[in-house]
Amino acid sequence: MTNEIRPAVTLLLLFTLLLGLAYPLGMTGAAGILFPHQSSGSLIVKDGKVIGSDLIGQYFTDNTYFHGRPSATTGTDANGASISQPYNAVNSMGSNLGPTSKALIERVKADVAKLSAENPGTPVPIDLVTTSASGFDPSITPAGALFQVPRVAKARNLDQKAVENLVTQFTQPRVLGIIGEPTVNVLQLNLALDELTMNRMGMNANGQQYRSTNKTSLAGSAAHTSQGGEPRTSEDISGSSAGGRQDLRDADIWHTASPARR
Repeated sequence: MTNEIRPAVTLLLLFTLLLGLAYPLGMTGAAGILFPHQSSGSLIVKDGKVIGSDLIGQYFTDNTYFHGRPSATTGTDANGASISQPYNAVNSMGSNLGPTSKALIERVKADVAKLSAENPGTPVPIDLVTTSASGFDPSITPAGALFQVPRVAKARNLDQKAVENLVTQFTQPRVLGIIGEPTVNVLQLNLALDELTMNRMGMNANGQQYRSTNKTSLAGSAAHTSQGGEPRTSEDISGSSAGGRQDLRDADIWHTASPARR
């Protein structure tokens, strides 16, 4: 009996140490060395503070920013009732509505009408009116970004060509040239957009203007709230808009655990 049990226990302990400890630690260490950015969550750092991730979208609603895809994620109100809460990172989900769903058709028609009014005569890219399976897709198509250029350029008083060039600069090609489709990371693009606006307005890194005669300022542009004990960050996983927008240069409004609604 002992001769039969001893090999089984020995192998159990051996493979537990090998596959349960050594292998995970080895792979974690190798990933940290070979792919440090990806293995740490693809975090985006601004002024020494983590403000988001390349992998998780954030909710932008102000006209001065590029908007991501619609989100079907939900949350709960103070009474426990389910409410729409776009880009709620603690409740990843799609709408689960089929192509014959009246609610889906009406929602898409309303979004198309709104976007068509924003950019008349230009076909609305499909990704701007359809939700992703996760509810917080971080990217949109180049067509989806270019569609929004006239609105963003007008809202920020920027040259439209300069904003188009920014979109082109942040367009990521297919992986290895054949896998997937070109994409534009919305958060990265909006951060670059703030930098472009700051440079055009003659501001320094702290948002202070070099020319005191220029009264335009990006600061004081939004207040964001959160529920459930989360810090006052952007209105993402449990927030609701309090109106306006906060310039992305203020890294304090970002919170990596709750990717922000804007």
